[in-house]
Amino acid sequence: MTFQDAVKTCLTQKYVDFSGRARRSEYWWFVLFVFIGNIIFGIIGIDLLGALWSLALLLPGIAVGVRRLHDLDKSGWWLLIALIPLIGLLVLIYFFVQPGTRGANQYGPEPRVEPNGF
Repeated sequence: MTFQDAVKTCLTQKYVDFSGRARRSEYWWFVLFVFIGNIIFGIIGIDLLGALWSLALLLPGIAVGVRRLHDLDKSGWWLLIALIPLIGLLVLIYFFVQPGTRGANQYGPEPRVEPNGF
């Protein structure tokens, strides 16, 4: 999945879709998109637009995180582990860099496999 595909998928097709699965590429490209936007609004210094940016991307960020956990055959409730300072974030990063389960799992069929394996 390319950068544009991931952003389009997360913002238009699956804005608040918490079902199904998301490949690593979809998740990490979307994280990069959000990060770049945060950097730009931080440099510009327009706090209101930065706050609106963060608010607009809150639900799609949670949704793609849940779908990424589903690809690992884990419940979306694992996102709540991020509430544990430092350790929770490290555990989630570890989960998110792992390859997804092969074949169908309880959350749906395997997403289309990209040529590079992501």
